[in-house]
Amino acid sequence: MTQEIDAVLLEDVLFSLDELARSCRVSREWIIERVHWGLLQSADLTSTDPDTWQFDSRSLLRVRRIIRVEYDFEGNPELAGLVADLIEEVESLRVRLHASGLTED
Repeated sequence: MTQEIDAVLLEDVLFSLDELARSCRVSREWIIERVHWGLLQSADLTSTDPDTWQFDSRSLLRVRRIIRVEYDFEGNPELAGLVADLIEEVESLRVRLHASGLTED
């Protein structure tokens, strides 16, 4: 039986490639492929060495979204990345609406 854990994401927490892969239960290669396809970004955009990449907590959330789309809907990685982009944009717009007082949430 798996359990979902809701947590507050911390902006200053960084994960190595191996930590991110373990946290999301995917292989290093899975993460590396998505970085090369432009679906994920390392916090250090200048390094091409995967062993030096670091990912923030937003990357953790993004990886989990991409996994869900790929597995639940049998979507290809590019489609999963597009869905993750759209979800992130909707969340950003909701935050902006709430901050401007235009919603009653």
